[in-house]
Amino acid sequence: MKRMLFALPLILILYIGLNVYIGWNLRMFLEWLAGPIPGAVFWIPFLLVAFGFPIGRIGRGAGPVLRLLKVAGAYYFALFEYGCLLLPPADIAGWLLREAGYGASIHIGVPGAAVAMVLLVLFITGSINAWSPVVREYRLEVPKDAGGLGSLRILAASDLHLGNIVGNRHLRRLIGAAEARKPDLILLAGDVIDDDIEPFIRNRMDETLGRLKAPYGIYAVLGNHEYYGGQIEAYVRRAADAGIRVLRDEAVTIDGCFQIAGRKDKTAEGAGPDGRLPVSRLLEPLDPKLPILLMDHQPLALGEAAQAGADLLLSGHTHRGQFAPNHLVTRRLFELDWGYKRIGGMHALVSSGFGTWGPAIRLASRSELLDITLVFTGSQRSENRDKPGGAEAGGSFTIEDGQAANS
Repeated sequence: MKRMLFALPLILILYIGLNVYIGWNLRMFLEWLAGPIPGAVFWIPFLLVAFGFPIGRIGRGAGPVLRLLKVAGAYYFALFEYGCLLLPPADIAGWLLREAGYGASIHIGVPGAAVAMVLLVLFITGSINAWSPVVREYRLEVPKDAGGLGSLRILAASDLHLGNIVGNRHLRRLIGAAEARKPDLILLAGDVIDDDIEPFIRNRMDETLGRLKAPYGIYAVLGNHEYYGGQIEAYVRRAADAGIRVLRDEAVTIDGCFQIAGRKDKTAEGAGPDGRLPVSRLLEPLDPKLPILLMDHQPLALGEAAQAGADLLLSGHTHRGQFAPNHLVTRRLFELDWGYKRIGGMHALVSSGFGTWGPAIRLASRSELLDITLVFTGSQRSENRDKPGGAEAGGSFTIEDGQAANS
């Protein structure tokens, strides 16, 4: 705690300094384009946008102006990161051009225009990646008897982050995928809402979610952002009204065929006296002869889930860094930050997420859904008796259009 108190002022000073550096470059480029700009005219709106996201969070639900400021601040996160990466080499190039005797039209204009063009390409590409979800298909064997069920088709999504940026328009893409693929079961692995529940309610996103249908039901777990919003009970009630059951350290058995367990997010460990159950205690009461599907928002301690008896672990949270080069960081932070890994007898899947946090920009990452077919090879019958619909029972273990990292 003492280290954190010491580090926070240093982080704030560093952030302010980097913003001044970015602002200085931006003002210089704008003045090259349009002429002198008074300091107050530039710096006041610039700093409002630079700190717009935390300001908007403090005043959440306070009206359209603060919502707009929060959205602008979210997109500024991407501008900030790429500004820190692109501006130093651009400034060096500008200095070299000036030392070589070139005028401002070259030593300011050329590097500045180059940075602007790169940013434009990154933002356009990142927006396309964010708003055009792909569906990754996995066909996985589970050597258990599922009550005569030959296979189970699951449509899984994590990190919808429904809020001021990701809304009904993107959510309808999920509805369309579910209607087209007709899964037997839908699983939502946390961060369905983006902190504040107000835009979720105001835009009636619960009604849109209510259009999701699957014969075996729709189940969800909480992510860290539901905890950050502090309105979990209101969200759980809205989800229930939409036909979605949120599992909070709970497990259910579906038609005597398979079991679904959902953990509270790791954030719960510091959110109150109830905390969250160890995965071993959560799965201990379950029947080990039946398939066990586990959702845990953050992909941590995967080996413990495998030892506890999970056959499938579904997680999200990482966004695969969302925009490069952040994926290099998540790769170091998590045993599995995206894709598939076999751990003992357990299949682990981590989704990069369907929505976005902060700006709707993805680079080296895509908005995605997971279409998972579990084939139960321990069943005495290969046909799909009593199965309400979905994938046909299959043969050997394969991964289709998915990323594999077998241990």
